[in-house]
Amino acid sequence: MEEVKIIGKAGDALMIGLSGDIDLGNAEAFYQAVMDAYKQAPTSITFDCESLDFIDSTTLGTFVKILKAVKSDGYQMKLVNLQPKIKKLFLICSLNSIMEIA
Repeated sequence: MEEVKIIGKAGDALMIGLSGDIDLGNAEAFYQAVMDAYKQAPTSITFDCESLDFIDSTTLGTFVKILKAVKSDGYQMKLVNLQPKIKKLFLICSLNSIMEIA
């Protein structure tokens, strides 16, 4: 999936770069790509969203689904470099209260 790039370990977290649009049409592929990488070596996940242009409510739900899996294993999830318009969606939905948004 070209919107998801597994960068590798960065410190104590798996770094995953996101780009383009992630929406209803590719949210399941996004989830599978992330979970496949995570299951190989479970650890905290950091999403670099610098090149992410668009998400929809399905994608927000997918982030929550990933967060639940990661937290159930005792790890953390963080989103960094969000564009203001996308960060606003997370704040409106109060997702910053359950996941780290930098």
